[in-house]
Amino acid sequence: MGGAGGLDGGAVTAGRRGRTRVKAAAGLVAGLVALLWVLEGVDVLTGHALDAYGVSPREVVELRDVVPSAFLHFGFDHVAANSGPLLVFGFLAALRGVRRFLAVVAFVVVVDGLGVWLVSPAYTNTAGASGLVFGLFGYLVARGFADRRALDVLVGLVVAASWGSTVLLGISPAQSGVSWQGHLFGLVAGVAAAFVLRRRPAGRSGAPPYGDGAVPVR
Repeated sequence: MGGAGGLDGGAVTAGRRGRTRVKAAAGLVAGLVALLWVLEGVDVLTGHALDAYGVSPREVVELRDVVPSAFLHFGFDHVAANSGPLLVFGFLAALRGVRRFLAVVAFVVVVDGLGVWLVSPAYTNTAGASGLVFGLFGYLVARGFADRRALDVLVGLVVAASWGSTVLLGISPAQSGVSWQGHLFGLVAGVAAAFVLRRRPAGRSGAPPYGDGAVPVR
């Protein structure tokens, strides 16, 4: 009887932890998307003053805009286009831990922003969360292989099958008015993040298990 009760208690505890993880992931990602909408609202109310914080390539002073540019957009339709996939990919990524998710977001935003700064066409102004969206896609596809978790491999395959064609279109240089460079660097950064921040096997380490006149480009 005592053994059965212990198993039941463990299952209850695991269930509670699972529900807590789901709530934390959902709340965090919903808050992130809400922030994007609030920032665009502020941008509109200030006569699009925040658009100046997009990234203009190869200007040293523009390095300060690498991070904020990932959370700014050129209109509510731009925010809406990124919100859906960000909610889905962000939630799936955050389920494995909030701290690891935040580390992935930081890694993707910085690497993607630097890539845009280096290779985007002159006289462009790039902003938007699409680089982060592509980064989370790449992270989800690669995470299972990096962590050697069968369930995450399955999740990655489903994500790839559902969104792969859209991602391939997004990194095509044939599109105009869209930063395929930002999409490509985001995708590469996400895959890299899966391995750089991969979950270490227990017992090998004491570390945590996650270790003006410019053309607007989305």
